[in-house]
Amino acid sequence: MADVRELNQPEGQQYQQQATGRNMAARNYLSVHTAILLGILFIAIVFRFHKITLPLVDGFSWREISTAMMADNFQQRSWNIFFPEVSWTGPGPSYQGREFQIISYVTALLYQLFGWHDWFGRVVAAFFGLVTVFSLHRVTALCWGEMHAHAAALAYALMPAAIMIDSSFLPDPAMLALATLGVWLFVKYWAGGSGWLLPLATASVSLGALSKPPGLVAGAVVFYLMVCWILEKKQKQATVVFVWGLLSLAIIASYYSWAIYLGRNYPPYHIAGSGGYIWDHGFWAYVKNRFYFKSAWNTAVLWFYGYPFLMLSAVGLWIPPRSVEDLKQRALSTIPYVWMAAAMILYLAAAGEITANVWNFHIFHVPLAIFCGRGALLLATLSSRTVLKPAVALRAICIVAVALAWSTLPLVRTMKKPVATKGKLLGEELARLTQPGDLVVAIAPDVGDPVAVYYSRARGWVFPPGGGDADWSTFVADEATAIAQLDELRAQGADLFGVAKNATDQQNRRFVEHHVGVIDYLDKTATKLVDSNDLLVYRITRP
Repeated sequence: MADVRELNQPEGQQYQQQATGRNMAARNYLSVHTAILLGILFIAIVFRFHKITLPLVDGFSWREISTAMMADNFQQRSWNIFFPEVSWTGPGPSYQGREFQIISYVTALLYQLFGWHDWFGRVVAAFFGLVTVFSLHRVTALCWGEMHAHAAALAYALMPAAIMIDSSFLPDPAMLALATLGVWLFVKYWAGGSGWLLPLATASVSLGALSKPPGLVAGAVVFYLMVCWILEKKQKQATVVFVWGLLSLAIIASYYSWAIYLGRNYPPYHIAGSGGYIWDHGFWAYVKNRFYFKSAWNTAVLWFYGYPFLMLSAVGLWIPPRSVEDLKQRALSTIPYVWMAAAMILYLAAAGEITANVWNFHIFHVPLAIFCGRGALLLATLSSRTVLKPAVALRAICIVAVALAWSTLPLVRTMKKPVATKGKLLGEELARLTQPGDLVVAIAPDVGDPVAVYYSRARGWVFPPGGGDADWSTFVADEATAIAQLDELRAQGADLFGVAKNATDQQNRRFVEHHVGVIDYLDKTATKLVDSNDLLVYRITRP
């Protein structure tokens, strides 16, 4: 078998042994590397499709529900992808400034073909996750060689955060899959591939950034390789890439300009992800909060990665592959560092937003997986000269076992804990009680989470009513204001009011304790339909 030096030899440059009769026979079968890649994809499938039918009640429920509502409205109200609409701000239309809706639109098409199932969005996300596994493998093979590619793809397949996000009804899996696919296609083009790869790469990276703005990080790799061409005096190739890049940026800028216009000019006047940046809070506010590194570290250790993956990534980052003399290959070997540096720049500018909505860390997962795979290979091989020695195999098995037992299994279980189940139960109870055209007002256990509105299969409001600059995760301080809000919703056509009795706002105040006056008001002016241990539901009567 190849010397361990093969680990640092890129795809297309590994030592070619003289063909023998045995080699000729082997060509009739899958190559070893292809078989390994297929095995890694199978592992990724197992982890991403496990409990794929879980309702949208996990730790990402709030964001997943908004995505799911947009899919509903594409299928039920309008197929115009440029007008994404939620259902938690009244009868509508409730257009919002959002990223380009790839996952929600594909899911809506599945609804149209096969009927509504809340887990269809998870399936679509998981398939995008598999695209990321494959593209990450091929990018790493071009940069650091096949063995590194196997290790990086396996690290991504088993990384808790990647598993969770890739199996959640979020736009992030499409963003990372399309961005990574685009980088792979462009790197192949840059390394001497066919010219048709450039427009495909441009389209893929553009769609990745349209799926969510962090996808722009992938553009740093394209820019870096373009600069490498300029330094090599390849002005013609660099100019072509520059023109395609300008076209991509023009399309991306045009769409997000439209999204901002939509969010500013249509109720509820909401632009997703529009707060928490350094220009919103100010540089010194970021410094005072130490760029939210404590929050990021807690997320990394307790939720997203765990110590094994973090330690492997640190080892891989600390000990880079051996430098090579070939200038082209040296440029390719720098790509993981360019991606990580660009992601860190994004974090420094948007730390408040990223740590508040942790799925935004997904853009880090490609370089983290590459460095994690590098670290695992270093620890498995140590001073060995061959990867086939029993000691190397045993160490590799131990590394994977520790990562699974200490990180993957417990952290995925934690993230997929059905924390919003009672909100779903409230929604299902409202669905049982609603009549066609009814509008609902619902308060889930996590105040502001629209999960109950979604599972009511009706339109309506969260309470307190939110959208735009309004804070809908905290109850108002006095009863008179809350009653006035309720009366305003009744005037707009609200028919049912439901609350989970454990509903608690961001200041840890329970609705049934904080708003006793609102409940008394409902007892006098509405008809109580349900009063169980968990739920309270009223039919609102007109004045």
